[in-house]
Amino acid sequence: MNPSDSEFNKKLLETFRIEAEEHIHTVTNGLIELEKSPSPEKCTQLIEATFREVHSLKGAARSVNLREFELVCQPLETIFSRLKLKEITSEAKLFNLLHRVMDFLTELLSTLEEKRTTAQKSAQKELIAQLGFFSKIDSNAVIAQETKPDPDSILLPDSYEEPETEDLKPKLKETISGQTVRIPVSKLDSLLFQAEELIQTKVTTQQLVADLREIKNALESYILSSRQWKSRQNAAKSSQNDEMIHWHETHLDRLHAGIVTVSQAAEQDFRVMRRIVDDHLESMKQILMLPAASLTGTFPKIVRDLSQQQGKEIELVISGDDIEIDRRILEELKDPLVHLMRNCTDHGIEKPDRRKELNKPASGKITIAFATNENRQVEISIFDDGAGMDVNQIRDLAIKRGTISPEAAKKLDPGEILALVFQSGFTTSPIITDISGRGLGLAIVSEKVEKLGGRVSIESKPQAGTTFRLILPISLATFRGVLVRVGELLFAIPTANVVRTLRVKPEAIKTVENRETIRYDDKILSLVQLREVLGLPETTTSAKSIVNSVAMQSTLVVLATGDSQIAFVVDEVLDELQILVKSLGKQLSRVRNISGATILGSGKVVAVLNVHDLMKSALQFASISKHRDSEKVPKSSLKVLVAEDSITSRSLLKSILESAGFLVTTAVDGADAFAQLRAGEFDLLVSDVDMPRLSGFELTAKIRADKKMGELPVVLVTALESRDDRERGADVGANAYIVKGSFDQSNLLEVISKLI
Repeated sequence: MNPSDSEFNKKLLETFRIEAEEHIHTVTNGLIELEKSPSPEKCTQLIEATFREVHSLKGAARSVNLREFELVCQPLETIFSRLKLKEITSEAKLFNLLHRVMDFLTELLSTLEEKRTTAQKSAQKELIAQLGFFSKIDSNAVIAQETKPDPDSILLPDSYEEPETEDLKPKLKETISGQTVRIPVSKLDSLLFQAEELIQTKVTTQQLVADLREIKNALESYILSSRQWKSRQNAAKSSQNDEMIHWHETHLDRLHAGIVTVSQAAEQDFRVMRRIVDDHLESMKQILMLPAASLTGTFPKIVRDLSQQQGKEIELVISGDDIEIDRRILEELKDPLVHLMRNCTDHGIEKPDRRKELNKPASGKITIAFATNENRQVEISIFDDGAGMDVNQIRDLAIKRGTISPEAAKKLDPGEILALVFQSGFTTSPIITDISGRGLGLAIVSEKVEKLGGRVSIESKPQAGTTFRLILPISLATFRGVLVRVGELLFAIPTANVVRTLRVKPEAIKTVENRETIRYDDKILSLVQLREVLGLPETTTSAKSIVNSVAMQSTLVVLATGDSQIAFVVDEVLDELQILVKSLGKQLSRVRNISGATILGSGKVVAVLNVHDLMKSALQFASISKHRDSEKVPKSSLKVLVAEDSITSRSLLKSILESAGFLVTTAVDGADAFAQLRAGEFDLLVSDVDMPRLSGFELTAKIRADKKMGELPVVLVTALESRDDRERGADVGANAYIVKGSFDQSNLLEVISKLI
């Protein structure tokens, strides 16, 4: 086979893969609809449509010589033919088998160019045999076709004809000449990146136009002053230097005329460039915008499988999935939404017998609704009509786990208590299952949504159900932002999170429970200095600004996430502008309060604030400020053991903990740590995971199995950030799991303060 033939075959297989995915998806959805026992007319339509999809899939597989597909599709097609002719009836066993076949074909599709494994061959033989039972086809005869293929062994109704291989050519031409073109996503990503980069050129050009306008204005002012001086000289009847003045005026007029012409041309070019860049970027965004249905297409199958595992009856209703969302957001949303569906299935929906006792329909319902708001955001609601959440149970568990103190718990409203379920390790499930119970699912949901620049909230009523609400941007990378100054530094805040900017007089600022507050829109809002929350030093400029604000007025920016609003004091609100967010790089993948950076037209780099982080930091700062004069808990008697094989990391952790007042002992690996724990007494262990001789997971498991130190608090600080690693950490009994990528010392100290 020459290279060109090989390349052609690869392209042909890729085309088949795309087509087969669509057929399998349609068949799977058809099976799910048939399981709902629709009306006879609807049932006939579904069987007919599904039959056609299987028939097309078999023909496509034959055209590319994929015998594995064809041999499975052949009895599958016969089953749907018999269903259509009412020779057999649909039943649960048949549906379960058909779903297994679809899963098998999906697996085959993902390994088209790989050699079939023994397990796959065995599974194929077993499935063909089981399909033969319903289709009344000799499965051995079907399998024998691998050596003696007989395309005509199954007779189809007269209305159907097998597509010939040569018929694919005109179909291919028709597709190419139509309105749909298949383009690799990698190419589209590159084009979108280039389009987004044009924004920087537009912003820079805008700045150049502004600079040119200032030069023109300055020159005009100079000309005016020069002529006023000449008038005064003429009034004094002085003829001195007339010739020199005339020469200057002539050259200034020429220079002014030239600058006016260039300025007008630059402004015209900028207007054209602005339109082209904006239109081009918007068009590129539209190319990568996909309907939410492209994400939710597999959800009915997921819920169907989960409900069968749990012995529950669940109906999934999806609405608004025709809304188009940035493909990059949809890709990141899949895992969070699957987590939430698992949560609804396992924790929410009750089993049929229990639902009947509660006078509910035996079948539960999960509803996923997509909608857009006026801020160009998408709102996703996931609702189940199940058991709901018990606020008192969550409060008691939080107190028991040390998440909050009993005194703090009394001050929390129901919404704040429900929000505790998003904390890592928090679970209301009495046992850990393969579906849920580890206390990491909702924490991962929250992290993913926040990483996308969104937020998640929860509402629940006992026996009425639970609603998770996600609010996210429709597209990434660019948005409108408010530019503010704090001291000598500039920061950009997403406009979507800005409620409003305002100035208030000193008498409008009130102190409530040792916290500064203001009244806005009939609400009492906390007031904090943005400089203090960000940990910035007080400069001469900021101090002067504060003095001025006290004597006159303070400039505030009211920010909101969800139902929470906080007023931040800034030195100046400068402008609102379009922002292109750039990553800070892998080394700074997660910096508290910062989501990225942008470059202004002047070339100045400005940090883009993460409003969700900022709100949390503000609340913590306010709490610290309130209690900064309260009695400190002495730490000098608390002993902490640090287990870390890296000398650098070990020294860093030791320094942080000793600076906080703890007595610190170090161990070079897990085995050394376990020996020291058995020989001495410690109040807490901070351990790495990936260590020689005994890993952090193994060390934690041994500690939990030891009667003497089974209750010792364990904090794992590691670079392993996958969901499986987090879940394993929870499984072995770690009290906290901190990823080094998002590590900061205040987070570590905060966790330790909760545990000891």
